[in-house]
Amino acid sequence: MPRYEQIASDLRDRIRSGEYAIGSTLPTYAELTETYGVGRGVISAALGVLEREGLLRIVKRAGIRVLDWQLQRRRISRGQLIYRDPVRGYVGPAAASPDEPWDTHGRPTAGYEPTPERVAELIGVEPGIALLRRRRVTSPAGEPPFQVVDSWISAEAVRDAPQAAEPSTGPGGYLDRIEEAGHGPLAWREFGRSRLPNREEAALLDISTESPVLELMWAGTSSSSGRVVEVTVRVIPADRVELVADLTRHDTAQWPVAPVGTGLE
Repeated sequence: MPRYEQIASDLRDRIRSGEYAIGSTLPTYAELTETYGVGRGVISAALGVLEREGLLRIVKRAGIRVLDWQLQRRRISRGQLIYRDPVRGYVGPAAASPDEPWDTHGRPTAGYEPTPERVAELIGVEPGIALLRRRRVTSPAGEPPFQVVDSWISAEAVRDAPQAAEPSTGPGGYLDRIEEAGHGPLAWREFGRSRLPNREEAALLDISTESPVLELMWAGTSSSSGRVVEVTVRVIPADRVELVADLTRHDTAQWPVAPVGTGLE
């Protein structure tokens, strides 16, 4: 076993045993190099392994902090049903049920930001064009930040539903305002992929930039114009979720299987 893997294994055991508690900091790079008798490069490689496992987050001038590695995964059922809460409006796919209580961390923001390439492609604008972005960081009640939610709203939708750009959008949220302005009912298509978080996302979720995230993107299409008028992007630490879907047999996969040559197969 390479030396950096030996060190990673030792630190992993000490974290999981509670010697280095959740929320505490590990010794400094200098102290670790002295303890293990290796150079800084070997320590960096060992810490990189633990960062990718979601055990650590290395923050400049703040030290090497132990993350909450005991958080349970949430199962997200991948179906085709959209749920609705009478007050909150449409409920995102991470919720276990429409009435599950969720917390908001920090203050939600709304402002004009350069549009990421994939969002710009879906809405039909040039990447980097400033569009309205509504951002919030949320989690199931009592849990640490679970997801960063960015909702990008087209200029067309803001023009028709200006309240969507205001801090308070009223019962049901900005989606209700967009639908009431003539774009309802919206139809959504979901896109999913894994990637690494950017520094801002990692800081908001309190994870390492080396820890993969799951990106779930909903594109809402207007029923009147046929164009995508809003794209909501949810970024969730990948080790916090497990996707679950029930599979359905096609006619070609029925059981019992007909014997070959009977004409029934």
